[in-house]
Amino acid sequence: MALPAQAQQTQVLDEITVTATRAARPIEQVPTTVQVIERAEIEQQLQFSANPAVALSKLVPGYSASTETISNASESYRGRSLLVMIDGVPLNTPLRDVSRIASLIDLNSVERIEVASGASSLYGAGATGGTVNFITRRPVDGKPQVTVSSTLRAFTANPGNSLAPEVSVSVLGGQNGFDYSVIATGRAAGRSYDGAGRELPSDAMLGQGGGDRYWNGNLFARLGYNFDASRRFEVSATMIRLEQNPQYNTLYSGTYARPDTSSLYSGSSVMERTSSFQARYTDTSFLLGNLSVQGFYNDTNKRFNYSTYSYPYNSQVYYSGNPASPTSPANQTVLHSTRYGVNATVDTPLDFLWRGARLTWGADAMRDHTSQELVDGRQVFTPLAQTTLAGFTQLQVPVADRLTVRGGIRYESFALTVSDYTRPDIYAGLSPAMVFLLPALKVTGGSFNYSAPTYNLGATFKLTDTIDLYGGFSQGYALPDIGAFTRRAGSTLAYACPVMMPACLPAGTTVSYSSIAPRAQLVNNYEIGIRGRIGAFRGGLAGFVSTSNNGVTFDPLSNTLSQQKEMIYGIEFQGEVAVSSALTLGTNMTYREGRYDSNKDGRLDSWLPNNRIANPFRGTLYGIYRFDNDVALRVEGVGFTAREQPINLAGTIYKIRPGFTVNASVTAPVYGGQAFLAVNNLFDTLYENPSATSVRNLTSYAWGRTVTAGYRRTF
Repeated sequence: MALPAQAQQTQVLDEITVTATRAARPIEQVPTTVQVIERAEIEQQLQFSANPAVALSKLVPGYSASTETISNASESYRGRSLLVMIDGVPLNTPLRDVSRIASLIDLNSVERIEVASGASSLYGAGATGGTVNFITRRPVDGKPQVTVSSTLRAFTANPGNSLAPEVSVSVLGGQNGFDYSVIATGRAAGRSYDGAGRELPSDAMLGQGGGDRYWNGNLFARLGYNFDASRRFEVSATMIRLEQNPQYNTLYSGTYARPDTSSLYSGSSVMERTSSFQARYTDTSFLLGNLSVQGFYNDTNKRFNYSTYSYPYNSQVYYSGNPASPTSPANQTVLHSTRYGVNATVDTPLDFLWRGARLTWGADAMRDHTSQELVDGRQVFTPLAQTTLAGFTQLQVPVADRLTVRGGIRYESFALTVSDYTRPDIYAGLSPAMVFLLPALKVTGGSFNYSAPTYNLGATFKLTDTIDLYGGFSQGYALPDIGAFTRRAGSTLAYACPVMMPACLPAGTTVSYSSIAPRAQLVNNYEIGIRGRIGAFRGGLAGFVSTSNNGVTFDPLSNTLSQQKEMIYGIEFQGEVAVSSALTLGTNMTYREGRYDSNKDGRLDSWLPNNRIANPFRGTLYGIYRFDNDVALRVEGVGFTAREQPINLAGTIYKIRPGFTVNASVTAPVYGGQAFLAVNNLFDTLYENPSATSVRNLTSYAWGRTVTAGYRRTF
């Protein structure tokens, strides 16, 4: 449900269409919760932060708190993973599910964001919790339209050392059937501080990177040609570059993560080199309906932080060979992933069979290559290759004036090739005094095939002309993080040696992938909701239950992955009311919880760990007031509750503390453009970042007060 504040101001309620089901549909015909964040809301959130995950956490019920860093570690949607796309092209690296994806997308290049809830296979693997599609800005016909936007942010705790400038330039235009969009953004960040004025570490979440000492560049370019009113061809490219240069290592001992000012960072910089290219042909007069064919190529390269041995939070490191200084200088990894494919979708009207009926059908073909290595070139998991073939069909039928039914099936097949590799030596600790060695171990691969059909069925019922009931069932199918499983091959005491006897394993000891292979994950999502508008109010309420027999849980202390039965459930609400022509009030709230079968006896006996659900309840309240001179004031409060749930039968609890912050911004027209001033964490509250803390169950504090000033003008 979209809640554009500007629409509230004018009371013009345009029909909202979404592409959540591969073909454009009015939102009232979609039997699941879909939220559309329009450009006006995106620009409001850009005043507070350039990080898309921060905007999602405040605007989308069910999305967890942002870590406020370059990493999305432990951020989840409805307690599960989120498939991230730009213009329908997946950016995830499913064979090795690293976390630095949504946080680096440039919101300056985004026209709107569509967030579809629940498990789905319509865009391929990865959407077990939902799908977010960042739809880029469309070109305008006519002479070039140039927009320049600049901002400067600083922490009030130390403005001089925390300056973070950003400049973005966009050029949009078109003529004689051709059109173009070019958007370039560059930003940098100094140090970051918590609400007590203490400097935050560059790597609080162990290998994930922080929110300080980096520069980041984004470039988006599109060139399109309209053959006529119905046929169009376009090519586009998205490039992301980032480099973080930490000054200190992170101290993981003690009660919270903080910079270790006695230990200078000695690793290579944290790096991102990601490029995505796509070509799309659309034809709305195609013989069989609306045709869309899209080809894409993603080249992803990510280097993560260097970290040293520290029990208990970093109790396994690649071994240097020296027990007195066990961390290898190469204890830093680089991920390489290439992914290319073709997606074809046809939306065929079936009016000759049933008036208003439509059949959406098509096929996807993708190829992945993924590997991860230490900076000295040694592989840390088996190089992986996968071919994905899928076909789908989706039928929508208006069975009555007020009732529309939709159902579909997708058949997905994964052909996975697992290469042989030798897992490097690992130095591991069970306690500060009890350490051992996991000697280098050969892991043998092979070829494996996974396939399954997934189904969905739902309906929408028009209760009144402005209120819809909806509900349905949908499934998502995906392989778990294969790379993470093979990286941990032989990481048990059965393959351990005393540090002083590093060659204790029998000659020829190997581990085969088939003995550790995870099971494919099938997720079932059940949902029911109501949405619409009554007078000046518009909003929606939805409830969901999500189940799986092969959920994946990560225990950071034992560094182990496991699969077991689990269930997540929750309720979400969002609403906005135009109190007057000047004042708009709104809110979104979510409650979610989950349980799993910790001892695999078939009974849901424990609560899911915090890295799946950090806060049962989260909510945002906001108000926008527009003065007669076009000055606009926005004040928002963001809060979440504590969590103290036992995550296993032993009753282990990692407490997450509650938090509440207030943010404010004011926007004013100045010299033909817009100037703004925004304050995050207005009262400089010291609070624990729940998502960052849940990554390692080590307290990571959130950002203190920041002030951002900016100016935007279009020529």
